[in-house]
Amino acid sequence: MVDWSSLDTVFLDMDGTLLDLHFDSHFWLEHLPKRYAEQFDLHPQETKDQLISMIMAERGTLNWYCTDYWSERLSVDITRLKAEVGDRIGYRPHAHDFLRSLRTAGLHSVIVTNCHPDPLALKLQRTGLDQHVDMIISSHELGKPKEDRGFWRDLSQRVNYQRERTLMVDDSFPVLESAQEAGISQCLAILSPDSTQTANPHHPDIPGICHFDEILPSLQSRRPLPSA
Repeated sequence: MVDWSSLDTVFLDMDGTLLDLHFDSHFWLEHLPKRYAEQFDLHPQETKDQLISMIMAERGTLNWYCTDYWSERLSVDITRLKAEVGDRIGYRPHAHDFLRSLRTAGLHSVIVTNCHPDPLALKLQRTGLDQHVDMIISSHELGKPKEDRGFWRDLSQRVNYQRERTLMVDDSFPVLESAQEAGISQCLAILSPDSTQTANPHHPDIPGICHFDEILPSLQSRRPLPSA
């Protein structure tokens, strides 16, 4: 499923890949509509339907992920509201072991996320995830979401990597397809990003796993690269 021997670099999505997507799903589908309806004295279900429709209209754009955009558009403090349910932030199964094994194998691990810097800071504070990888890049730093092929071109100015020796792990098929089009040699899908939901169907051209324990044995058997 993954040819570890041919890799130097592993790009990792964060939400739904390393962290349980349940936090984000709960926030956008439940907590935000509830608190928004309370703040503006609106009908809860009508508010939820309207907000979800508004949010879905931005899917695939940087606005979809942008805390500043939604705070301004909705006249609420999205970062503060996210902190209210911050106790739901947590790792996906076997993520710690996977990250530890990447480091033991001598692979360069880089989180590439569409998460806005404000909720990213909250998640790092809650999890210490930044202590387990070599670098974190938010798409907001580059002005393009990962779904945009130009993201990968701009990323190469920030991260020294060879496309033919790089793996991208993500729960979003549009992101993985974008990575493939940009020349990333290996892609792997996470099929169970949200612990409260059933697994997503497989992609015909992209291998997928539910949890990292499915690939840990092959990663752990990989010998570290020799020191320069």
